[in-house]
Amino acid sequence: MLEISGLTWAVTIGLIVLLLAVDLVLAAWRPHRIGFREASLWSVFYILVAIGFGVWFASAHGGGFGAEYFAGYIVEKSLSVDNLFVFVIIMTTFLVPEEHQHKVLTFGIVLALIMRAIFIAVGATLLALFSFMFLLFGLLLIYTAVQLFRHRNEDPDVENNVVVKTARKLLPVTDDYVGGKIFTRIDGKRTATPLFVVLVAIGGVDLLFALDSIPAVFGVTEQPYIVFTANAFALLGLRALFFLVKGLLDRLVYLSAGLAIILAFIGVKLILHWGHVDISPSIPEVPTPLSLGVIIAILVIVTVASLIKTRNDPTAKAHPGSLRGHRDEHPESH
Repeated sequence: MLEISGLTWAVTIGLIVLLLAVDLVLAAWRPHRIGFREASLWSVFYILVAIGFGVWFASAHGGGFGAEYFAGYIVEKSLSVDNLFVFVIIMTTFLVPEEHQHKVLTFGIVLALIMRAIFIAVGATLLALFSFMFLLFGLLLIYTAVQLFRHRNEDPDVENNVVVKTARKLLPVTDDYVGGKIFTRIDGKRTATPLFVVLVAIGGVDLLFALDSIPAVFGVTEQPYIVFTANAFALLGLRALFFLVKGLLDRLVYLSAGLAIILAFIGVKLILHWGHVDISPSIPEVPTPLSLGVIIAILVIVTVASLIKTRNDPTAKAHPGSLRGHRDEHPESH
């Protein structure tokens, strides 16, 4: 098992909180449209931070654990790109002004980190107590993969999401964004703005992605510290990545199919691990270097195939995929 001291945990969490604080301060201090150059610089910065941490981690705790971190980071980064698809749909559906998108994304990242920290703690405890949880996690990932592949050419139905509909029923909502406020007062009554509904939608998306991504990364490593850091560093770069690739997302037409294959692969890996531990040592396990190679290969093939497809067929448009089918409705945007 990986031994991580309390001091290392404290320093790691402190670094992540510091990076988040910088993001929050920038979003609040100077709301503005994020340009390509600024988004590129921030994206490179966060990727270098993640790589730098991985290099330190590998040198301090061994190449095996280092490989687990990088595999986990790549899995979470690829899933976060699909998360960006849904963020774009939410921003478009609710017509979020560009100067407020930074705030929404930062909130989404903070909430995602909190949710994933909770799921990591629960998941690690369950795996430590009950080895059959590897089987359940594996089956969950395979089910998710099948659903995502079946509905790979669909978009999530944001407006008809039960959480969003409930928020609209319980609270009166203004027609405009009121300068980026979440709540305002009209005739003395506290009223929500569309930004509140957007944050509710983002929160619902974060919950769903946490349910998928935590079992996925536990399929690469059993170490809670690696699971947490892989998630945290993948999510920290999400804000900048959103503005950087927003225009390119439409071209990744095979990303949903590729992610479905990755989730299914990790699901099988988890089930094999459960069989190896609980049934017979003769059942083979998938080593981490092989997992890393398979995940990278799938992502490269998916990206290249997507770019070739959209170059040959400019009308082809990517979709984030959906875990359940729905009627093809086009509700009126608010």
